[in-house]
Amino acid sequence: MTETPQAPRGRWVALGVLGLASFLDGLDTNIVTVALPSIQRDLDVGFATAQWTMAGYALAFAMFLITGGRLGDILGAKRVFITGVALFTLASVVAGLAFSPVMLVGARFAQGLTAALMLPQVMAVIVRVFDRREWPLAAGLVGGMLSIGSIGGPLLGGLLTDLDLMGLGWRTVFYVNVPVGLCALVLGARYLPSFRAETPARLDIPGVALLTAVSVGLLYPVMQGREEGWPGWMFAMAGAAVLLLLVFVGYQRRRHQADGSALVPPTLFRHRSFSVGLLVSLLAFTGISSFSFVLTYHLQFGLGWSAGATAWAIAAWPLGIVATFQIAFRLSAGRERLFVAAGAVVMAAGSLAALWSVHARGAELTWPYVALAALLTGLGMGLSTPILATSVLGDLPPQDAGAGSGVVNATTQLGSAVGVAAVGALLFALVGDVPGAPADRAADFSAAVPLTLWCNVAAFLLTAVLALLLPRGHTSGSANGAATEGPAAAGRPDGALVADPV
Repeated sequence: MTETPQAPRGRWVALGVLGLASFLDGLDTNIVTVALPSIQRDLDVGFATAQWTMAGYALAFAMFLITGGRLGDILGAKRVFITGVALFTLASVVAGLAFSPVMLVGARFAQGLTAALMLPQVMAVIVRVFDRREWPLAAGLVGGMLSIGSIGGPLLGGLLTDLDLMGLGWRTVFYVNVPVGLCALVLGARYLPSFRAETPARLDIPGVALLTAVSVGLLYPVMQGREEGWPGWMFAMAGAAVLLLLVFVGYQRRRHQADGSALVPPTLFRHRSFSVGLLVSLLAFTGISSFSFVLTYHLQFGLGWSAGATAWAIAAWPLGIVATFQIAFRLSAGRERLFVAAGAVVMAAGSLAALWSVHARGAELTWPYVALAALLTGLGMGLSTPILATSVLGDLPPQDAGAGSGVVNATTQLGSAVGVAAVGALLFALVGDVPGAPADRAADFSAAVPLTLWCNVAAFLLTAVLALLLPRGHTSGSANGAATEGPAAAGRPDGALVADPV
């Protein structure tokens, strides 16, 4: 590799730049959640648009994450990072200016795609600029910034929406990215090192295109079917997506045998920990993403809570994560699968608490009941997600750890998108199409939300059962060097890791 040497002081400024980018990703994954009902009312759009606004970011991030890492190797981490930050900031401006559902959802897809350019470069720069002994500290500091963004996202989103600064309302949840992005751009251009890999992996553009077509082909009918009356072509789209999935699998095998540059190397699935672990990750984050989504809509559309009040109640969730993730890191060595299972059971208890509260209290539901359910879910997430990647990657040989890490990251994001799509579709099918006044919808939401929360309970309990099939005896935090960024994963409800996926 070639690089531009950095002065000792400059590299810490570079680390700050990486932290700003991580903060932006953590913030934008969650800041929109509490603001969604206000966005929907203001733009006068259906529930499906709200789902796309939430899931579009995660889906685009998942589809392009591995490619973003490989582009950094090919074109240089600094160039790709700066491009990602600039385009992410521009996409945030477009989202804030959105006057139509197409413009808003397109901007959210663009945010996810450009975040997939930024984030893979974080660990790539850290391992190049810092001494090996400083890697844990550097990764921990960057992870802390991501955690701050994730924890503060829902609360900041609710407060900004309620404050209605300069009459902008929900639009400020996107505009807040602009000063942070500009700061990262200026400092990054000055302090980030320039380097690229000597023998980078080739881009698998056909693989990305196929996997994107599969994902959209399956999710689009789920989210749009109810609003469009389930036309026959939607079922044909879903069937075509299944066929494309088979094409994708065959193509990945051929590409891996030809030059080893497959987007998802088939050899990863020879390891039980990886195959089972991916399913565990997908299920866990399906439940995690839909939990806050369902509660947000019940509290605001069903009960008439403000965005700020909703944010204060749901803020107990990330606080629960912070309370337990260190326990998982310190005590889970050799017992990772038990911690993952136990955490999933606690998350199921949180969903049950929310289910009971909504059913029993009805329109009289108050803040403590919601906060307790959110806290329980956060406590369970803190026990399980920080060491989930270690359990999934623990059996992989060192040469496959980077590719495996990228696939795990993408799977957690895909799980988030699937959760919002599937559980959200069920919720909105039960409550109907017209939002109406809160007084008119309380009964509808109070009847529908418990049914949807049973999906969360089932997802978490199935996660707990499958987690017991993971192999025993990994060393927490190592994962062959592929998962040193646990604090970052622990701090964000979507669970994505800050890792170099190539």
